[in-house]
Amino acid sequence: MGGPGSGNRWRYGAKSTTGDYRTLDVRRWAREGVLRPGYWGGWQWTRDGETVASIQMRAEQDRVFLIYRHRSGDAEWKDEQYPVRIVRMPCNLGGERPWFICPAVGCGRRVAILYGGGIFACRHCYRLAYPSAREDVCDRAARRADKLRARLGWEPGILNGDGGKPKWMRWRTFERLAAEHDRFVGRSIEAAALKFGPLVRDFRF
Repeated sequence: MGGPGSGNRWRYGAKSTTGDYRTLDVRRWAREGVLRPGYWGGWQWTRDGETVASIQMRAEQDRVFLIYRHRSGDAEWKDEQYPVRIVRMPCNLGGERPWFICPAVGCGRRVAILYGGGIFACRHCYRLAYPSAREDVCDRAARRADKLRARLGWEPGILNGDGGKPKWMRWRTFERLAAEHDRFVGRSIEAAALKFGPLVRDFRF
């Protein structure tokens, strides 16, 4: 886990960020049919194409059961199984939007994303900052470039080079997003060169 700037997490007094935790996003689950009553399946987190963690889930009408094992450090593995309530709120233009109800004791916030520690809970319960709170110019530009890469369907990470135009995207939109991406990449590299000097000064894509 982790993201741009996560190397700063050991600075005295620095909070962990949302990028340091595995996440469950109710919006993505809704799109992929995971919240459909009767659904039973697994969810995985990957890094470099390899699975690094997984859970099982079972969906009912107004909740989803999470089933997984975890441990802290060298402690024994612990089995977890508990429900997370789902509420659906009407949207202004019709339809409805699902939300998780944070399952942490005493919370009950309505949230889109849960973060995985011993249990999955909201950002407030884990007192997490957003990664942008610890970003420098280099990190911020790289993050913005990565958001554009996601829109373009390219592999995450500005060091992975450019991809092609998505079939469904108009050329004008593609050229605009690609140019904006390249500006952020250039800004990130310039900031990194100032920060690290000779290590990246001669770097080119």
